Amino acid sequence: MGHNKSCNVVLFLKEKGCDDKKIEEILRKCPKLETLEREKASENWNYLKSIGIHERKLPFIVSKCPKILTLCLDDKIVPMVHCLSTLESKPGEVALAITKFPQLLLHNLEEKLCPLLALFQTLGIPENQVGKLLLLNPRLVSYSIETKFAKIFGFFASLGLNKDGVAGKILVRNPYIVGYSVETRLKPTMEFLKSIGLKDVELQQVVVKFPQVVCRDVEKILRPNFVYLKGFGFNAEQIAVMVAGYPPVLIKSIKNSLEPRLKFLVEVMGRGIGEVAGYPEFFRHGLKKSLEFRHKLLMKKNIVCSLSEMLDCDKKRFIGKFGVC
Repeated sequence: MGHNKSCNVVLFLKEKGCDDKKIEEILRKCPKLETLEREKASENWNYLKSIGIHERKLPFIVSKCPKILTLCLDDKIVPMVHCLSTLESKPGEVALAITKFPQLLLHNLEEKLCPLLALFQTLGIPENQVGKLLLLNPRLVSYSIETKFAKIFGFFASLGLNKDGVAGKILVRNPYIVGYSVETRLKPTMEFLKSIGLKDVELQQVVVKFPQVVCRDVEKILRPNFVYLKGFGFNAEQIAVMVAGYPPVLIKSIKNSLEPRLKFLVEVMGRGIGEVAGYPEFFRHGLKKSLEFRHKLLMKKNIVCSLSEMLDCDKKRFIGKFGVC
């Protein structure tokens, strides 16, 4: 009997586009599938399709989380989907969240999702931001409030970021920060930033305004960018000023961002790198749409101005300020 059921599920998965290797992997991950009725698997599959998940994505979802086919539809999947749907700001966000992290549906609504939503409320996260935060990083549901979240909040507090609402602002800016290890990723990054000359208040600003910088690996990304900037001619003090003024300079691609912008600055614009130290947001502006475009217009009119005068305004104000078009 069990063998027949196993064959039924195997045939069902084959019909749905899973090859033998994938089916073997699915059954290894979830042996319970071998005794699952085909009708049950089909019911869950069709429901996932009905909420907006593309059928071509379902084999991937099932291979990541085979148990999803065994869950009770009415008691587990439907209530969770309905609750998540109330957090959507636009159609399709719940389907996308499940596609990214199908294990989301394994968690208990009352034990995991409701306490998490209550936590976000106590952090002062606006109601219209809660859905964006959770559906952008659905993995948040799997983290323990008592351990994982508490450790992150402890890290924020150790930096003096324990005022009401601050932790919530950081999570809204980068909900992925919770997933990183405090000991092996976040602390080493902060220590590196301190070592290159950032002061305590500047470190706080990096975490609050650019938390994505704190999440990046020191040896793979931050230090190579620091070394590149030094090799281009910036001294340590200038780099510290630039990082404090525009922290993403340490995580920008050297090949696709830093190098072409700096070469354009020196070789085409004829400016010194000291100007960038005075206006670190230079690295925020697009090469073609902003730097090349504005430089060309200024050259036509023989206008000389500082980098900040040239870039610290939108296109409309730039044209009005310099009378160019």
